[in-house]
Amino acid sequence: MNVHEYQAKELFARYGVAVLSSKMATTPDEAERAAQDLGGEVLVVKAQVHAGGRGKGGGVKLAKGGPSEVKRLAEEIIGMQLVTPQTGAEGKLVRKVLIEEGCAIARELYLGIVIDRTLRCPVVMASTEGGVEIEEVAAEHPEKILKEAIDPAVGLQGFQARKLA
Repeated sequence: MNVHEYQAKELFARYGVAVLSSKMATTPDEAERAAQDLGGEVLVVKAQVHAGGRGKGGGVKLAKGGPSEVKRLAEEIIGMQLVTPQTGAEGKLVRKVLIEEGCAIARELYLGIVIDRTLRCPVVMASTEGGVEIEEVAAEHPEKILKEAIDPAVGLQGFQARKLA
């Protein structure tokens, strides 16, 4: 199952997980209206494609100039062919952007769930070295990424969650 960032955040919010306020947009005009609704001094315009490395590929940009800058950045991102290490040279067409309130980042963590085709089960991965550089962490310091294979019949167990915490 592929879930966009905006969809994941909707699910998190539905179950009480704190997320930053955001709105999804498919046009620059919608992005501008979203920025007006959200307010704030800093907003983030994020390409919504199924790939990591969006920031390094030009698909995540900070807007400090209000709704008009959000609109301009959305014009750049919507319709672009976003190329990242995960998309290959052909890239992915960006059809929508997430407009999100900005925040001061004190610390970045990484938490992900992937399907391990060798183990044939979900694997939860966690790291204190997270954020946008997780691929570099995996290549240079794989010991800094904790992994727990999850038996689909019983789900994530308490002892596994404690090991990842």
